[in-house]
This record gives sequence, C-alpha cells and structure tokens, in this order.
Amino acid sequence: MSEVSKNKATIWLQRGRKNRLELGHPWIYGNEIERVEGEASPGDIVDVVSHKGRFLASGYYNPQSQITVRIVAYKPLDEMDADFFRERLQHCADHRSRFVPDRDCRLVYGEADFLPGLTVDRFNDVLVVQLLTLGMDKRREALIEALIDVFQPKGIYERSDVGVRQLEGLEQRTGVLYGECPSIIEIEENGLKLEVDIVEGQKTGYFYDQRENRASIKPLMTGWGGRSGIHLQQLEGGDGQFRSVPVNANGKEVTFPFWDGATVLECFAHTGSFTLHACKYGAKRVTCLDVSQHAIDTAQRNMVRNGFIDRVEFVVADAFEYLRTQVKGLEEKAERSRAGADTSKPISGNGRTWDVVILDPPAFAKTKSAVPGACRGYKDINLHGLKLVNEGGYLVTASCSYHMKPDLFLETIQEAASDAGKLLRLVEWRAAGKDHPQLLGVSEGHYLKFAIFEVRSK
Repeated sequence: MSEVSKNKATIWLQRGRKNRLELGHPWIYGNEIERVEGEASPGDIVDVVSHKGRFLASGYYNPQSQITVRIVAYKPLDEMDADFFRERLQHCADHRSRFVPDRDCRLVYGEADFLPGLTVDRFNDVLVVQLLTLGMDKRREALIEALIDVFQPKGIYERSDVGVRQLEGLEQRTGVLYGECPSIIEIEENGLKLEVDIVEGQKTGYFYDQRENRASIKPLMTGWGGRSGIHLQQLEGGDGQFRSVPVNANGKEVTFPFWDGATVLECFAHTGSFTLHACKYGAKRVTCLDVSQHAIDTAQRNMVRNGFIDRVEFVVADAFEYLRTQVKGLEEKAERSRAGADTSKPISGNGRTWDVVILDPPAFAKTKSAVPGACRGYKDINLHGLKLVNEGGYLVTASCSYHMKPDLFLETIQEAASDAGKLLRLVEWRAAGKDHPQLLGVSEGHYLKFAIFEVRSK
C-alpha cells in the first residue's frame, strides 16, 4: 500500500474483483467491495486497492449508488479541482479538433473521456452540460471554471433533468449556469444549418452521435432517374455547343433539377436531420415523419433554413401505425389487381413505396428485461419498412438501445427480412461518431448500431 494516501479512505476489493478494473472498466460495484478503510463522505475521492493492498486507481465514492466508485485516475489523486478539469477538458478539445470537422459537437462523453458522469455538448457558443453523478455534481464550481477557461463559451446551460440522478441521491436540475443561453440556437453539421432547442429539446437538445452516419447516406440519394426513363442526352444549343441534358422517354427535356434523386421516407425524424442530409445530397422527394408536432415544426424551420422546403412533405403520425397503413394499402392494391377481385371496395391505405426508408427510433430497451419487447418492436418497424422499399432500394436502420446487442439487432432484422420475403445485402455497418469515442472494455458505451441494407425480393 505504499502509494495509497493516508488522508483518503481506501476501498479494498474482494479477491478476484480487480480483473475488470485492470481491463479498463471504470466502475466498482458495491458487491465487489470487501471493506472501506477510513472515513469517506459521499462524493469524496477514494483509493482503490486489490485484496492484497496493491494500489489500482482513484475514484469518487457514493455508497448510495449501485456503482459505488467511478474511477477517474490510475495514479493517486487528491482532488478533482479546476486544474484537474482543465487538463482533462483540454484533452477532450484536442481529440475533437483532430477528428471532428464541425465546431458544434459533443465535447465530453463521460467515461470514454475519463470524466465519468459528465456530458458536455457545444451548440454554437453555448455549452450544455449534464451532471449525472454525485461526484461530478459536488464539483460543479471547479468544472464550470475549467469549462470557461478551456472553451470560452458565451453561456453554459444545465440539462441534468435525467432519472439516473435519482439513483445517485440527486434531484433533477436545469437552468443557466453561466452567461447568456438563448433557448433556440442555430448550429452547423456537415454544412447544414439546424435549429436546436436546448431548453425543451430531447436530451441536451440534439443527437450528435449520428453525424457521420447521416453523411453516409450520400451515395443512396442519386442514380434513380433511369427508373423513370430519364437519361442524359447530348443536345446542341443555339451557340452550336453540345451539352448533356436529361430527357424523358419521349425525348422531352426534364427541367426538374433533382430528376436523378431518390424518394425517401424518414421515420422518427425528430427535427429532420436525416431529411436535411437527404435533400443536401440530391433526394427528389422526402417524407419527414414524427409523432411530435413540436419536432415537425422544428424540422420545417430547418428545411426553410437550408432551402429544401419544396422537396419535403411533413407527416405527424405514429411511425408504427403509418408503416402498417402503407403496407396494408399495398396489399389491398395487389389484391385488386388479381382477376375477379372486387374493385368497388375503397383502398384503406395509400400503399406508397420509397427508394430509401430510414428508421431511427428512440431506445426500445432501456433495461435488460425490456429486450424481448424491444426485439418485437425492432422487428415490426423493420418488417413493415422493408415492404415499403422499392426493389433494389435501401433500408437505413438504427438502434440506440445498449441492451440490444449488435448480433441480436442483426438477427432481428434478418428475421424481419425473411418474413417480408426480402434478401438484404449489408452496405454499411457503423456506430456512434468520433465525438463519442469508445473506451475498450466499457461495453456500456457501445450503444449505437447503424446499418444500410440493399433490399431485393426473393
């Protein structure tokens, strides 16, 4: 115990309980602790030692939480003061400046940035912070000082309105911590301008984790004109110069600039981020759907900001019900086309199809016990979504449920494809973006699964 501080309490681990910690996982559960030596108040920094007394790490302590110690350093640490935060935050800034082209991004991602219990997003000149644990909450003044020094924001706003704080013995909190924090802020992602509501929006106001995934749909958005009989033809102009002009099957020039674009359906659109990217990359027509009128109103303003409003239709509806209705319409159309069918009966659904269907739902499995129900939900939306993809089109689908493991997610989609009579070819398999780094050994951070499939009928 030569490196253990005499001024701090010491957490002794049970025999055999050090392996996970040594593999990089920064959580110590209460049932892994043999004893606590010395006095430690909730939130205090403690030393963690093996059952033989060998120093392993320093972390902050909360006996009320199932996660009793969260590791913050692998050498003795006396306190998480402003200097400590400044050094850690500068490392966060360096990582983002190297790997993230946009200034607007997630700056701190908890354990993966060696700051467990802390989330920081930057929206223009305002930082939005979440303090999820008692250990972080007790040091908010030192943290705010360091955030101002490193990032020089005009304002800092707190969105600690999450249920996990109750597990730490904390009340939920929101409000201005520093400077000026307008509720509506304009940010930029991949060259697009978006409106973010940091006060009423979900989580901290926007989901940065899909940044690179949104950009990955670019190849899907063009190359569809040939299906409509449109092709490029060399025509001579009045100046005697030849130019490539899109013409339809009748040889008439097509003047619509997005004639080669895809038709796209985005479900669970929130504020329309995938719709914005689809339009940016050349989509012909996008259906933007969300159950929230507030979200769709925001999406409409985002389309206006970027000059895309003429190519987007907005639908406020439950995605499950909307997909089922479209599939039912397709089935009724197919039935009417059969010989001897009763054509007097009206079709109940539109029966529309799209070149690209995008499914980005909220987490269906927030606990391990919710996984069976989540599987049913993911299968249902993917089954109906697949039926609405035009032959040779693409399904873009995601899951942000940590408990929905990658293999199970793919297995669920495969079952949906089988029931839909479709063959899928995997084009992309991705996770969260580079401003959400993954710490090896911490599976809890590997939550986002994102896939693009080519869809063909059997």
